[in-house]
Amino acid sequence: MNTHTRLRTVLVVATVALLVVTTAAILVGSVGVDAATAWRIIGHRIVGPAVITPDWTRAQDLIIADTRLPRVLLAGCVGAGLALVGTVIQAVVRNPLAGPGILGVSAGAAVGAVAVLRFGLGSQAMLLPLAAFGGALAAMTIVLLVARGRGPIDPVRLVLAGVAVSSVLGALTSLMVLTSPDQTLAGQVLQWTLGGFGAARWDTLLVPAVGLLVACAVMFPLRRSLNVLLTGDENATALGVDVGRLRIGLIVSSTLLTGILVSVSGVVGFVGLMIPHIARMLVGSDHRRMVPVALTVGAAFAIGADLVARTVMIPQEIPVGIVTALVGGPYFVWLLRRTMAR
Repeated sequence: MNTHTRLRTVLVVATVALLVVTTAAILVGSVGVDAATAWRIIGHRIVGPAVITPDWTRAQDLIIADTRLPRVLLAGCVGAGLALVGTVIQAVVRNPLAGPGILGVSAGAAVGAVAVLRFGLGSQAMLLPLAAFGGALAAMTIVLLVARGRGPIDPVRLVLAGVAVSSVLGALTSLMVLTSPDQTLAGQVLQWTLGGFGAARWDTLLVPAVGLLVACAVMFPLRRSLNVLLTGDENATALGVDVGRLRIGLIVSSTLLTGILVSVSGVVGFVGLMIPHIARMLVGSDHRRMVPVALTVGAAFAIGADLVARTVMIPQEIPVGIVTALVGGPYFVWLLRRTMAR
């Protein structure tokens, strides 16, 4: 099977899996709705009553169209976005064990969000996403300044700077929680840092969706350049690539997208680390093939993880980050042993 046929086959299978898990996530829950009714409700919202006459209850309409559908779409956006960021970061730092958290972005977003919760800075619904986004940007700026020093950004120095900044920001988050007079803050912070899509609404979906589309528009034309980066800075420069500018641009774009996603979903771990490896095993290391596969598989994985999180202990819902960690943790250990063996 040649590479183009393999890519088409993998994309078809991944797309079918995405549609199946999306349908399951829309149908399954504490209140069951049959598939025909669910899709008629969604179709009614799209084309209006002139084409599809409502024959369902108001409660079913609210559950499907205003609760489950935006949640599924948000999970898909976050999963695809984190997979895209992980693919780009692994190429930029030339480290197969890298992920979105390596640049301290998640830790910075957590500091911003916890600061809003700790000091009661106005409306949490409005300020928490903005604070998380600002924290992510600040963390990214610090990491870049530390990694750059007086010369170009080195991938190894970038990783070390990210780890150091993440540790400091994690300690700052813990300090704010421990010194808070609010006894419920620890529970709120724990819930947010473990991630989840339960707060998804149509108005919270616009920003991550637009951010993902813009990121795809920026990074898709650079897939060949990602391949060149893997050959090393000297070879990339010899091929006419401005390595420093390209690396900074990709890092900034990845961090901005990560900040947007974390601000609406909390910290969902291991997606950006695990999905690029799955895509690489399916279609090879060429980023022209990897990126679309990673986007599709990442969306399907996040939707499936959210489905498990809200149904495995009905009526109680567990954070999505626990599900992704239970899958991603063992995968990371296996990947680490495989890398060391090589």
